Amino acid sequence: MEVYLDNNSTTAIDPKVKEVYCETTDIFGNANVIYKQGIETRKALNEAYDIIYKSLNASDDDDIIFTSSTTEGNNAVIKTFLDLFLKGSGKNHIIATVAEHASIKSPLAYCKTFGMEVTYLGTDENGLVSVEDLKEAITDKTALVTVLYASNETGAIQPIKDMVKICQGAGVPFHTDGAQVIGKVKVDLIDLGVDYMTWSAHKFHGPKGIGGLFIKAKAPYEPLVHGSKNVMGGKRAGSIYNNGIFAMAKAIEIANSDMNIAYMKNHIGALRDTLEAAILGIKDTKSYVPKENRLNNIVVASFRGIEGEAMLWDMNENGLYISTGSSCSSEDLEASAVVEALGEKVEIANATVMFALSRFTTHEEIDYVISKLEPITTRIREISMTYATQEAFSVHLHD
Repeated sequence: MEVYLDNNSTTAIDPKVKEVYCETTDIFGNANVIYKQGIETRKALNEAYDIIYKSLNASDDDDIIFTSSTTEGNNAVIKTFLDLFLKGSGKNHIIATVAEHASIKSPLAYCKTFGMEVTYLGTDENGLVSVEDLKEAITDKTALVTVLYASNETGAIQPIKDMVKICQGAGVPFHTDGAQVIGKVKVDLIDLGVDYMTWSAHKFHGPKGIGGLFIKAKAPYEPLVHGSKNVMGGKRAGSIYNNGIFAMAKAIEIANSDMNIAYMKNHIGALRDTLEAAILGIKDTKSYVPKENRLNNIVVASFRGIEGEAMLWDMNENGLYISTGSSCSSEDLEASAVVEALGEKVEIANATVMFALSRFTTHEEIDYVISKLEPITTRIREISMTYATQEAFSVHLHD
């Protein structure tokens, strides 16, 4: 048996989404032209837009820009405020968190080369950022606050609505990287109140190469990609990825439905809990972030004395596919800064692995994983040079 449990990295395309993707390859026309193929394409794009707006509960006054990925959307938002600063806005300060993905931290580092300043808020042992810390960090120079909705490494869910209220009171735009939440947490953009949210379809069983950027009405925005105008009014130039958009609309419709959210909470959450209990039943193991603060599909665990890469290797040999750290930088063997921020020692943070389920994960698959965990752990520890000498965990064990 093979079991794929790296679903916070990327997901298999839903068969229903794949059907839409394949069938709509015949809708190939340029939406800007006025003859038959263009009219057909524009009609289908409008229908896809309607599905996405309705599914995410966006206002008609808001914009949703189709992008290639969350990474592109994140860059577009951040560089909007770099552009405004370089044009003389006087706002040179951006607030983020230590839990951010590289697609936030890298453009922020780029902004610093132009004289902008960045404040990174820390997290507590539960992976949460303090709303009070955010309030204190805002100054009259703050141009933007960007906070990851849920961590790809720990699953910790931030109190976004509370943070938005703080920023609204201070007149500061708020962006959230929502790559991990669609399909796991009910997303209601009007209720959430954010000025910007970004996502990628492949995180919720859609195709790769297509994502979205939500821009609240009247929020500042400068296009990252310039060129000819298209159906997005020049806010993102380039030919439209027609069938990718149609497929993403279907993926969002399924993922953000009440039925799927309930299934993820109850059924997949129960499978996650079964797996986590089995992991914690093994000597010298621990998991991170309390369940009530964590995405319902993920277990992040440390096995004392076992490097994350060693665990991945043995799991792979048994047909079990998990990850360590951020999948976008999996070749980087440095300890996870996100796990370190929870209060963990560097050597333990470097040993954490992630088990991320999807709505297609089965009882049989979890039973198979559990049957292999203890033999794998025992084998690696028998040859480990650090297990007998490595210090105990730094932070408390979560029930």
